[in-house]
Parts: sequence; structure tokens; C-alpha cells
Amino acid sequence: MLAGGRSTRFGRDKLVEPYRGVPLLHHALLRLAEVCDEMVVVVAPEAPDPSLPVGVSARVARDPTEGEGPLAGVYAGLLATRADVAIVAGGDMPELQIPVLLQMLRVSAESPAEAVALADGERFRPLPCVVRAERAVDVAHALLRSGRRRLRDLLDALRTAVVDEGTWHALDPQRRTLVDVDEPADLDGEPPASSLDGEGAAEPGSG
Repeated sequence: MLAGGRSTRFGRDKLVEPYRGVPLLHHALLRLAEVCDEMVVVVAPEAPDPSLPVGVSARVARDPTEGEGPLAGVYAGLLATRADVAIVAGGDMPELQIPVLLQMLRVSAESPAEAVALADGERFRPLPCVVRAERAVDVAHALLRSGRRRLRDLLDALRTAVVDEGTWHALDPQRRTLVDVDEPADLDGEPPASSLDGEGAAEPGSG
């Protein structure tokens, strides 16, 4: 799980802010724990280790350099995981829906795709996504060396299967899986889907 963003628009560390009574980060961790065998939380180089929900374990990986963007965070997380297939999600995504995540894992298992993403209009969302870890590490390394920093660059370079809207909307009619928290007002009720197209998420979960 990516948790190394600067929270620039939020103004402070949003992942420790209460959302429905518990820290924002805990929501994503609890949901990923239902479908993952292990979890890795990626944080900034000098950030303290994040608090974890009771009963949930996760290893911490660190970005090697501050402010390198989501692709660097994903790369650090994938290097730390032992999983063959990883779910990548943002720590500021509190409404991940388990049936949608399971469908993405099912597509990954049943197809030759190197990554799986969710359709959103004419494009797909970078987060959440599922990637084959070994292949994603190799591609992410090459992209970072060439100066690329967006998670979408990784998915564009991989053989990505896109789950159509009809399929995943049937599992998540309110599109909650795509929700992330960008500003303090988003904590008060029904936060909007990210206007940053998934690139501004606090950053992945692996399993």
C-alpha cells in the first residue's frame, strides 16, 4: 500500500486523520487484509512507521528518495513483497470493495495479463490495480531510469487487462472502490472520487 505522499492539498498527514472513527489508513489496510496474504506499506524515507489496525500485520518499505512519485513508491513496495501477484492501492482509499478486488485477482489468475485495472469512462484508473510483481519490478525499474514517475506509465507499459465498467459496477454500484480522500472536507461524509486520476493517492497493498 502506498502511504508516502506529501498530502499537499490536505495540509497535514491525512492518513492518521479519523475517518468514520478510525485513522484513514486503517480502512484500506483492513480491506486489503481480507484478500491478501501479506501487506507492505510504503512510506517516505524519514516518516515514522505507520500505526496498524489491531490484528493486522504489515511490513514497512521506504521510498529511497523523497518526492519521487507514485511509481517509485510502487517499485519500493514490489521489491519488498514476496508475492507473485500484488494489489496496489492508496492508503487514502478507504472504500475499497472486496468483491471488486476479488474480481481483479480472478482476471489476473485466468488471463495472461501482466496487470489488471478498472475501466472508468474511456480510460482506466491506475489505482487500485493488480500487477504480476516480478514483471512489474523490471518494467518499473526501466521506467524510473528513463525519468518516468507516473503509475499509469507502468500500466501502459505492461500487458494490462481492463475490467469493464458493467462488470465491476455490478459488484460496486456506487463506485466506492475509486473513492480517495484529498481534502479535509472529504472526511466528513461522502468523499468524491479522486480528481487526480489515481496519481495523487497516498500510495500499494500487496498479496
